[in-house]
Amino acid sequence: MARSSKSHKPRQVPTRKQILEFIEKSDQPAGKREIAKAFQLRGSDKIALKALLKDMADEGLIDSSPGRAFHKMGGIPKVTVLKIVEIDGNEAIGMPDRWDADKVPAPRLRIKEKGRRAALAVGDRILARTEERGSGHIAFMMKKIAQSSDMLMGVIEKDERDRFWLKPVDRKIRRSTAIADLGDAEVGNLVLAEPTGRGAQTRARVKEILGDPFAPKSFSLIALHKYEIPQEFTAKALDEAEQAVKLNLSQDHREDLTDLPIIAIDPADARDHDDAIWAMEDDDPGNAGGFKAIVAIADVSFYVRSGTQLDREAYKRGNSVYFPDRVVPMLPEALSTDVCSLKQDVDRAALACHLIIDAKGKVTKSRFTRAIVRLRGNIAYEDAQAAIDGSIAHPLLSEALTPLWNCWKLLAKARAAREPLNLDLPEKRVVLDDAGRIAEIAERERLDAHRLVEDFMIAANVAAAKKLESKKAPLIYRVHETPSREKLIALKDYLKSFDVSFAMGQVIKPAVFNRLIDKVDKKEILPLVMEQVLRSQTQAYYGVSNLGHFGLSLGSYAHFTSPIRRYADLVVHRALVSACDLEQPKPKQNLIPALSGLNKESIGSLDLISEKISQRERRAMMAERETVDRYISAHLSDHVGQVLQCRITGVQNFGFFATVESLGGDGLVPVRTLGVERFDYDEQKQQLEGVDSGTKYEIGQRLDLRLVEANPATGSLLFELAEGANHMAGSYSRGRGRNSGKPKSHRKGKRGRPGNIKHRSR
Repeated sequence: MARSSKSHKPRQVPTRKQILEFIEKSDQPAGKREIAKAFQLRGSDKIALKALLKDMADEGLIDSSPGRAFHKMGGIPKVTVLKIVEIDGNEAIGMPDRWDADKVPAPRLRIKEKGRRAALAVGDRILARTEERGSGHIAFMMKKIAQSSDMLMGVIEKDERDRFWLKPVDRKIRRSTAIADLGDAEVGNLVLAEPTGRGAQTRARVKEILGDPFAPKSFSLIALHKYEIPQEFTAKALDEAEQAVKLNLSQDHREDLTDLPIIAIDPADARDHDDAIWAMEDDDPGNAGGFKAIVAIADVSFYVRSGTQLDREAYKRGNSVYFPDRVVPMLPEALSTDVCSLKQDVDRAALACHLIIDAKGKVTKSRFTRAIVRLRGNIAYEDAQAAIDGSIAHPLLSEALTPLWNCWKLLAKARAAREPLNLDLPEKRVVLDDAGRIAEIAERERLDAHRLVEDFMIAANVAAAKKLESKKAPLIYRVHETPSREKLIALKDYLKSFDVSFAMGQVIKPAVFNRLIDKVDKKEILPLVMEQVLRSQTQAYYGVSNLGHFGLSLGSYAHFTSPIRRYADLVVHRALVSACDLEQPKPKQNLIPALSGLNKESIGSLDLISEKISQRERRAMMAERETVDRYISAHLSDHVGQVLQCRITGVQNFGFFATVESLGGDGLVPVRTLGVERFDYDEQKQQLEGVDSGTKYEIGQRLDLRLVEANPATGSLLFELAEGANHMAGSYSRGRGRNSGKPKSHRKGKRGRPGNIKHRSR
């Protein structure tokens, strides 16, 4: 038999390095068969090769392509499916249709086509042969393949000609799709369907029946599908979670904090408890009037090790997602609600942040340890506040709660001194009944107990960031940048309509906005000004460059306190473990990697990790927001035809959006419903004005609207002017226009925050 062209010894299982070199240099897809043939393997050696390839895949060295061929992890298969993402002149640019190497950016390849161009368009999919050129790759088109079969979600409808249609549940999709294959679905069913054909010839084939679209559980299901949020964990991840649960804390090298009266203060219905706190007066004469405090955080990095399937699943999610009817956790429940959750009277693994706080509320020292804690209590916010106020008796009042409150008074003093952004906007929460329907939408009460926990968490987050900086360790920051000039100009123009001045030349700090809010002496416009200040802020994100946290008025800030529900916090924990020499002995379970700190791959990928988890955070926010919209639409569907008190939240040239003041949920008033008069749109002022009457519609204006339609499937509302209703246009003056006191018409606008249902964590 002829020897392989490679200079390998026959019948010898190759090394990892040799396999990688062969895959990279092979001019054809390299599967197990091709590798075995190249190295002339037989019998048991083939079995050994199969095991070695599996180990290399688990180690992240290689990945498999369709057809069982292998390629280097983060590399490109020799033959693969590409999706066209851009047309650059006469050349198409594609990206892999599937890209599982989350920590390596998906590459962009220029498509080389032989002969006549196949009229490729953005969104097309092709089968292509790839070739490495220099530091990148190019692709040679083999054939154009069918459009991606992304599933459509919608509700089955039937028209007057007995034809079936799929009505979309995404409000951005305007047209229904004709159904070619109904299957067992019936009119009114919520279904998943596969699209076939293109353009006007697109048809849908029903693949899965999801049930009643108006059932409360469907509202979050729609959002999960639309935003492709993973719901199920792989069998391997679940198996790893079960193995992690068995880790023995008693054999750990941990600080024993079980004798301290550490407590967790959380919402009454919380299922997972990331954090717990403790404080007492400092007995050090050098810190007279100061306190010692501990912020104990669930030691998730001990259970979820870098590079495991469990870790990849957590990274793929980025964070837990919270809906009114369910939680989609970042970690399997065996960890998130059990062994990682800090619970009363149970020993738990924690990463403890020890703080020394002086009499002015400044943190003068901090250190981090791995510890065992045994919480003295899990207390609801309301109960903790009632105990401090003397409304109820609580067994932990003197031992735990009172010292915490006394310490918090110092932290609050320091917080006031640095003057963070103070927007006291009401937050609303959806309360469901036993059947899953909205019982009420209540305003979330803001207690000192909430502020106390928040300030302790902020102190720990800052300590984590500064500790890693002092160690020159890699770090993911929580970044909130200063508002852009464009947004500040828009804010200035908006405030001018209230006769409120805003100077552009000053140094912009949070205190500038606080003083601005303090100057507003009319109660009816104060919420409007605060909302516009909120709109002027940039969106917080994760990044490796420290640009500070504007809203909190902090120079260095990281997320450390919620590793059960945020991947960013888990990465910070691993960085602290590595930087502070907190590694534990190797677990006895062979399936659990020894390393619980940052591995080299993670350190080199922090920039990409930051970008990905920021995207997934925004995905979760949109999914949560739209689900609440659907619940509100379902709740209001019984009120169609009624006149509701509303407030305009956004204006565009096609109309304006308004929210029901007592409830939330944005609805549209189309400009075509405002009568025969033509309305001019002023983008700068966010205003519609009638050409003849001078009637104006603008953000913040209160008026009565009749509800015309409430669609729970899409979460959309449609309003019209209520004839003869009190529009309350004169409740405040918006400038000195000729009709500033006249009733105002509806106007459209940018979608605002939907009822301000939920603020995202800073």
